[in-house]
Amino acid sequence: MNVVSKLKLVIVERSVWSILYPFSIILFVPGIVFSLFKMGISSILMDGCLDLVLLMIPSTVKSLDDTLAWSKYSDDSFNMKSAYDFFDNLHKLNTSYHWITITKSPILGSPVSSSSLSALSGLTLDIISLGLVGLEILERNDLFGWAFGEGECLINPDSWQKKQVSGGCDMEDVCEGKDFTFSKQEEKILDLWSEIDAFHTQLSLTKDKPEYIFYDGPPFATGLPHYGHILAGTIKDIVTRYHSMTGHHVTRRFGWDCHGLPVENEIDKKLGIKKREDVLKLGIDKYNEECRSIVTRYVSEWESVITRTGRWIDFKNDYKTMDLNFMESVWWVFSQLYAKNLVYKGFKVMPYSTGCKTPLSNFEAGQNYKDVSDPEVFMTFPLVGDPHGASFVAWTTTPWTLPSNLALCINANFTYVKVLNKYSGKVYIVAESRLSAIHNPKEKAKETVVNSSNDVPKNTNAKTKGASGAKTENVFDSFEVLEKFSGASLVGTKYEPLFDYFKELSETAFRVVADNYVTDDSGTGVVHCAPAFGEDDFRVCIDNQIISKDNLTVAVDDDGCFTEKITDFSGCYIKQADKDIVEAVKAKGRLVKSGAFTHSYPYCWRSDTPLIYRAVPSWFVRVELLKEQLLENNKQTYWVPDFVKDKRFHNWLENARDWAISRSRFWGTPLPLWISEDEKEIVVIDSVAKLEELSGVKVFDLHRHNIDHITIKSASGRVLRRVDDVFDCWFESGSMPYAYIHYPFENVELFEKNFPGHFVAEGLDQTRGWFYTLMVLATALFGKPAFRNLICNGLVLAEDGKKMSKSLKNYPSPMEVIDDYGADALRLYLINSPVVRAEPLRFKKEGVYGVVRDVFLPWYNAYRFLVQNAKRLEVEGLASFIPFDQATLLKSSNVLDQWINSATQSLIHFVRQEMGGYRLYTVVPYLLKFLDNLTNIYVRFNRKRLKGRSGEEDCRIALSTLYNVLLLSCKVMAPFTPFFTEVLYQNMRKVCNGSEESIHYCSFPTEEGKRGERIEQSVSRMMTIIDLARNIRERHNKPLKTPLREMVIVHPDKDFLDDINGKLKEYVLEELNVRSLVPCNDTLKYASLRAEPEFSVLGKRLGKSMGIVAKEIKAMSQENILAFEKAGEVVIANQCLKLTDIKVLRDFKRPDGMTEKEVDAAGDGDVLVILDLRPDESLFEAGAAREIVNRIQKLRKKVALEPTDMVEVYFESLDDDKSVTQRVLHSQESYIRDAIGTQLLPNTLMPAHSVVLGEERFHGIANMSFGITLTRPALMLNKKAILSLFTGDTKSAHNLQTYLLSRDHSKLKSEFQDGNGKKIVDSIEQQAAVEVVVGENVFLTVGDYYLAGKSE
Repeated sequence: MNVVSKLKLVIVERSVWSILYPFSIILFVPGIVFSLFKMGISSILMDGCLDLVLLMIPSTVKSLDDTLAWSKYSDDSFNMKSAYDFFDNLHKLNTSYHWITITKSPILGSPVSSSSLSALSGLTLDIISLGLVGLEILERNDLFGWAFGEGECLINPDSWQKKQVSGGCDMEDVCEGKDFTFSKQEEKILDLWSEIDAFHTQLSLTKDKPEYIFYDGPPFATGLPHYGHILAGTIKDIVTRYHSMTGHHVTRRFGWDCHGLPVENEIDKKLGIKKREDVLKLGIDKYNEECRSIVTRYVSEWESVITRTGRWIDFKNDYKTMDLNFMESVWWVFSQLYAKNLVYKGFKVMPYSTGCKTPLSNFEAGQNYKDVSDPEVFMTFPLVGDPHGASFVAWTTTPWTLPSNLALCINANFTYVKVLNKYSGKVYIVAESRLSAIHNPKEKAKETVVNSSNDVPKNTNAKTKGASGAKTENVFDSFEVLEKFSGASLVGTKYEPLFDYFKELSETAFRVVADNYVTDDSGTGVVHCAPAFGEDDFRVCIDNQIISKDNLTVAVDDDGCFTEKITDFSGCYIKQADKDIVEAVKAKGRLVKSGAFTHSYPYCWRSDTPLIYRAVPSWFVRVELLKEQLLENNKQTYWVPDFVKDKRFHNWLENARDWAISRSRFWGTPLPLWISEDEKEIVVIDSVAKLEELSGVKVFDLHRHNIDHITIKSASGRVLRRVDDVFDCWFESGSMPYAYIHYPFENVELFEKNFPGHFVAEGLDQTRGWFYTLMVLATALFGKPAFRNLICNGLVLAEDGKKMSKSLKNYPSPMEVIDDYGADALRLYLINSPVVRAEPLRFKKEGVYGVVRDVFLPWYNAYRFLVQNAKRLEVEGLASFIPFDQATLLKSSNVLDQWINSATQSLIHFVRQEMGGYRLYTVVPYLLKFLDNLTNIYVRFNRKRLKGRSGEEDCRIALSTLYNVLLLSCKVMAPFTPFFTEVLYQNMRKVCNGSEESIHYCSFPTEEGKRGERIEQSVSRMMTIIDLARNIRERHNKPLKTPLREMVIVHPDKDFLDDINGKLKEYVLEELNVRSLVPCNDTLKYASLRAEPEFSVLGKRLGKSMGIVAKEIKAMSQENILAFEKAGEVVIANQCLKLTDIKVLRDFKRPDGMTEKEVDAAGDGDVLVILDLRPDESLFEAGAAREIVNRIQKLRKKVALEPTDMVEVYFESLDDDKSVTQRVLHSQESYIRDAIGTQLLPNTLMPAHSVVLGEERFHGIANMSFGITLTRPALMLNKKAILSLFTGDTKSAHNLQTYLLSRDHSKLKSEFQDGNGKKIVDSIEQQAAVEVVVGENVFLTVGDYYLAGKSE
């Protein structure tokens, strides 16, 4: 015998549970109602005698020990309506609970007491997830079966499980857009990707596909990632994801730049290292190991941030420039250049960082210019033996170079003048064109003292009293020209040096030389030359035998301090010595004038100290020999934007100079050069194996402290030692395409089949950095560019236009933005900005929010609308939603289905086209328009179809179309927004058999079928018509609720007019609330035509001819304009003009006798819309009906109903004269029913057991007053028919009515549908089974009852 054969189960809705918390148990016991007096709830009343005890406990609750208060059940206090409030909200439960079912049993005793509950503590619990899809049994045990036993249960666990397995829309319900937290959803997707190892799975799935080679430029890991890194990483991620989806295998390995100044600079600060000697004293081994220890300091932070932005890249299999394999390939690269005679050792003046104690390459020197104020000094160099005692005057902004002066340089082609300063009596020689430079307005004439009191000082420039507006004195008022001569005549002239530190060079030095690098745009036309500190100075002095490379003395050490050679300033840092040197010049009487000079000056990009130019020995690559080939290889590459390639990069290559690749530092890849003491024997090592073979030493690491001690014996028996230098870190990063795969020691076939690489992307600054070194080394090694395609991004600035600064705190942290709005929004914001076109971006956090508002919320809402209406099918008891295949959908006869399918194919075509051209920035605007069209045209105009009001089949076609469009658009956008598309896809794939586990495993969509260009254009024009008509309404204060009689559409295209008056007509009329539409292809009937030139198009093309052409265009007759539109072109003033060159405007021509208030129009130059605005009493009822519908929809929103929530709507007229209201309801019944999705019911039909959701009264609406009530769908019982089932037995009839009313409405509805409108009820004790028939004994809704009564 079963313990329980007949039972009832009471369920309390979650919102009630939240009120009762913190109490852990809600308990319903036979004959007893549980009350919680402490919470202020007097009682929870249920009907009938329960045969089942139910405990509902949140999953987090572990203990059953709670204080329970009991009250006696009272029939008088029972309220069926309040009970229904609990029962009917079952679908809103969406959390997990422990459910324990207990029967009246000797085990627990009777009645159940709190002490007996402790007996349950050891039992296994049944866990049930309650969601919109119903109840899903996750775990079952014997307790459930034992408790329920056989017989009918109102809710049977076996049927729950069966229903879940057998069918139903598998998509999970989704929340409102305002409750959707993008960042939280993204974190869930990260968990999913981690769980399924998504990135590596994608690589595995594509391993047999063609390779797409992407080079990832290595950043330094000594700092944290910023927006620049996120921007470049986003670009790289989008492109590589796209090519993975288009059938390629894309290896993505993260790389780290481990060597060079950034790392050494950190260690110098840490250890307080000031000079090179400090490192040697510490020991190179200790110094380098300190460097190694910080290289990966922020690797985990980088991985965390980069992963959170959605970028898929391999951090586990990364490459590091300090790895043995990488360094060995760098050696190989150098050996190849050396073998091609492209390497030499030279003594050149180079940009030098005193902060980092190393020379820099020219492109490094150009990375950090600042506007600074330097001392400006004009000083004299007296000519030896000049009869006038004349002096050359030179100018400099680097006084610290004056102690090393060895020559003066003039331009042989300039005219020079010898002038007498009338005030000081001194004689100077300067270029004639630069005489004004030495003019000193403050200088006054010497006073002449004489005996005669009548004599006054001579002052030719004395101002007359009151001449306050006198002009600045003329230069020649201060100077008298004594002599003019050519620059060439001055060459060889000796002069007296400022200082005598280099007096040993007097025979060859301290003379005038000439060169064309001397210009007359600044200075005096006389340049002071310090060959150790100026590139041109060095060249000119070598060419004129002032010095030789062997006898050049560099009087400044590696730390930027004067050597002992400069005795007066020895040990002093050069920039700090400027002031003292100027004072020394002044003390010698050699100072003409001094001041401050503001100019742009290079600073070290790492130490932020001013650079100097200093002669240093270095190893060079002969870039100048490769110049023509570099320029040619540049032409073979594709850049976005192209102007960076054609201008900035081209110009840099055109002016390229030999590249100094060595650095006199410690932490880097050592140069693989072993040389003899006299440097006549050199061995270049190209591999570890070769070094081991020649030295006999086992090599495990290639850093200096591990190989500097290794020597090699030459063929002649001499001992060769390695040179001290290490490689410039740019040489290492430029070697990346070979070194990261250890070529040529490994991966030979992979490299040689896929070089040049397909894609690189970095910032604009890399045109002089990584892009340049990649190009130079690839050209030198293989005669090819290193890459085929390149995206160059601009700089991300703070909102105020300044550089982002941690100290200024002028920007939000990336993780703050991601936590607030999500990584996808940040990604789209960055790529939909000027920064992807190599222009600067002023970062605004509000801009990221704008992406959420304008892109993701509309997108999400379209998706949510799909899910809600797909699930509605199940709620209504229909077959679960399974989308139709694409081929079926393409055959749809619905015009908007045809249009959105075509628009989706256009989206696919456009994105493929733009991604093929690497134009990422064009995709987001197109997507914005597409989503706007999807939500505001397709979903908006198809609401009735999507909600099933045009029939189930048509509804499924519309839902399938929307599903297909969303699925395709997600796949298209997956590379751009990897998180959000995955969120949507994971839910949508549940109704699609055979779908991939992740959207990122899917193939990128291809175009299917022909695009309907005509229908796309017609719908686009339709939206223009709607916008224009709305504008007219707004101008005349005619809201859309006010119906209008007629609209006229004027356009010359007959096909378009056929569309707008045919398949698109219903949408236009309904959207604009207009009764009739009249097409007109006679463009002159309602409009006059005039032509205007498109100045933006024609201006550049026509130049001076623009005026004549513009005049003739404006003079075109209407006939000429029509002929031009038909032909598509016209010749004016010998210029062939197309449709894009001339704008045709249609000015409205109002019909005779009509005023603006009666008829008005609007046009956009293409289509003209005319509205009849005259009032029409016959349209009153339609307007009133729209007002009623509007109030119903607002009330639905007010009570927080979802669009898919089924309700019944009751109407009550509050007017004394109800005839007007009755007339409106009668004439507009069909419209109202279609608009609200249900029958509008008279208030008198509302049954007592209805659950009221909301009600409101309205007054003065279209001269009417009325009340609206919204209720849950309620059963209507035909009591006579039910009584006849029991042949007049009123008690049995009452029991059946009670049973039916106590049932969950949606489940009861489903059971009737399963039984084709019939149900056998045999679960009432001591009562015979009866067959209940829908439409006879019971009606599932009041609306059904109402319609049945009307038909009778």
